[in-house]
Amino acid sequence: MQPDIPYRQTHQQAPDEWKLEQGLEPARLGIRNQSSIQINTEPHRLNPSDHEELKGLDIPEDPDLDVQDERPGWKGYVEWEDYPEKKAKAHQRFSRFTFPPPPEFQLEPLPATNPVLEGKRWKLWHKAIGGVLDQVPQISWETVLKEKHPEMLHLLEFPYNGEAPKSLLTKDYIMPNELHFVRNHGGIPDIEASAYDIRLDGLVNNPKTLCSGAIGTAKWTGVSLKKVIKYCGGLKDGAKHLELYGADTYFKGGQCMNYVVSVPWSKVKANEVILAWEMNDKPLPKIHGFPLRAVVFGYIGARSLQSREYLYFQQQTGKHNQLPTMGIQIQEMPVSSAIMSPWNKEVVVHDGEIEVKGWAYSGGGRWPERVEISSDGGYVWYAVPIKDLSPKHKFAWRTFTGKVPCDHEGWTELVVRCWDNSLNTQPMEVRHSWNWSLHVTSSCHRVKIYSVNAKREATRKRLREFDEYGQGFTPITRPTEFVPMSLEEYEKEVANFEPRDVDD
Repeated sequence: MQPDIPYRQTHQQAPDEWKLEQGLEPARLGIRNQSSIQINTEPHRLNPSDHEELKGLDIPEDPDLDVQDERPGWKGYVEWEDYPEKKAKAHQRFSRFTFPPPPEFQLEPLPATNPVLEGKRWKLWHKAIGGVLDQVPQISWETVLKEKHPEMLHLLEFPYNGEAPKSLLTKDYIMPNELHFVRNHGGIPDIEASAYDIRLDGLVNNPKTLCSGAIGTAKWTGVSLKKVIKYCGGLKDGAKHLELYGADTYFKGGQCMNYVVSVPWSKVKANEVILAWEMNDKPLPKIHGFPLRAVVFGYIGARSLQSREYLYFQQQTGKHNQLPTMGIQIQEMPVSSAIMSPWNKEVVVHDGEIEVKGWAYSGGGRWPERVEISSDGGYVWYAVPIKDLSPKHKFAWRTFTGKVPCDHEGWTELVVRCWDNSLNTQPMEVRHSWNWSLHVTSSCHRVKIYSVNAKREATRKRLREFDEYGQGFTPITRPTEFVPMSLEEYEKEVANFEPRDVDD
């Protein structure tokens, strides 16, 4: 028997250590302080005496906070900016509770598909304030089910975010309303057209109240905001930005507010901002802003980093060394393109060429001039013929269908890139350009596929054998259930060519 080894120490492995090493599932990170400064290494915990933990949706109403529909015919709309006292009471009530934290995404593996996220924190925030806001999540979801296509990909239940599936995204050059993407920051108000008006004030010479009865391309009908401002006597000296106030309630830093974005006056002067009442020759759907909405051509919807309710950080950038002031205001959309077909990890059987479908876009009034596809990860590129590109317009995408040569077999990577009319193009990899929290990612889109070149005679023969034996070719990871070569065929092959062993 082997004697005990002196001074042997049993290794006490941290419960999550192996998960960290293998990169499997989320693990709780410890902290080891080897610096010369003193820091608190204990996990952050809220004082139970200061906060009431919200574990469910059973939250009592607050009699001191009356949150009701602000105006007749405007269901789900609460005005916050004109009522600072109500806003302060809402913040006081909001501060009583502890809400679920954002997920510790840095250690989560990216899902293969996007699940429907329920938006639990946002629902709890609305429930905590109470009144009409309690009903807003349900009203919003009912609007989604009523107005959106049944095959819509629901990415976030509330506030609703959704997009069309790849199979339908580029089916038509003009995307139907029921398939157009949605990126909401709050609930979907239910506003009657007869009760609607729009107020223009601030740095305009004559303030007036006027009455009114992730990508996609739509036809918008409306009036230029520049003409509306001219009707109000123009802007006062020093006015450089226009603020657009939404009818949805937004939460930021524990404060209730109406969602607000700003647009440069230079953009409005160029007649590139309209107030639209029709989308694809139909009245605006509720989910897209009925009865009136602003449309800013060539700009991204989320134009300011400081409008986010939380700051998210990549694994390479921590929350200790990044500030909102270090960010870049996102205005114009960068050059972008994406492959809609084939799909990622699909087996593609082809005759030496792979058909690739997708879209390309550039913001700021520029347009895609050239689209290129690669079938070998980006080493050799092939331009999509002009005849296979949809017509070019300012502020609109171009869809394409191109064929790219692919002689090799096995796993390979399809890549697409776009050049616009100013010769702007896309970074090859997502790491090649600085990006805050992966917003407006514009690197070349990559799709990994398994190539099967049926133009090769040996491959064609094997595919026919699969069919003859009644065996499915996919999934490619499943072993074959039939003998690929009979004993007679094997002996004939050996006799005609070489023996298995060498002669002595």
